[in-house]
Amino acid sequence: MLIETRHYQVNGIEYLIRSAEPADAPALSRLRPKIDGETENMDREPGEAFIDVPGFERIIAADSEKPRNLFLAAVIQERIVGFSRCEGTELKRFSHKADFGVCVLKEFWGCGIGRNLLQRSIEWADTNGVMKMALSVLETNEKAIRLYRKFGFEVEGVLKNDKILSDGKYYNTVIMGRFRP
Repeated sequence: MLIETRHYQVNGIEYLIRSAEPADAPALSRLRPKIDGETENMDREPGEAFIDVPGFERIIAADSEKPRNLFLAAVIQERIVGFSRCEGTELKRFSHKADFGVCVLKEFWGCGIGRNLLQRSIEWADTNGVMKMALSVLETNEKAIRLYRKFGFEVEGVLKNDKILSDGKYYNTVIMGRFRP
């Protein structure tokens, strides 16, 4: 599904959040592995589960047409610096929910980009019949967990020893959900 573009200014940085477009595919294909390498909060190591340009073109085209999907891009001066996706399913028993994921370049953390991508996604969900948004987050990502709680997400469960990080230790994944009020 597509949404209207919105402009923001936070901490002196101007950016916009808009629906992803097919022309964004090359930038997204380069951006995703870069973000994966900036933090261990993501599920992937840099380059794992790589999505090439045609892959992103297919995802963007499908998400633009599917009523339970939303692909957003955060853009600063024509440069994509983050993105988020809500992905629903056509299975009737799960048709009321969408899974949410977000990532932002580290140099732009603290500019409200992740928060605004989340806010826009919630607005979209609440006005398009999505009753539940679900997400997973690394237990050590306390800042993200606090943000999700502020937006009404609750902890639904914990996957114990779910991820192994570069320190060789295992970490839990927190499963969170928000049911539309």
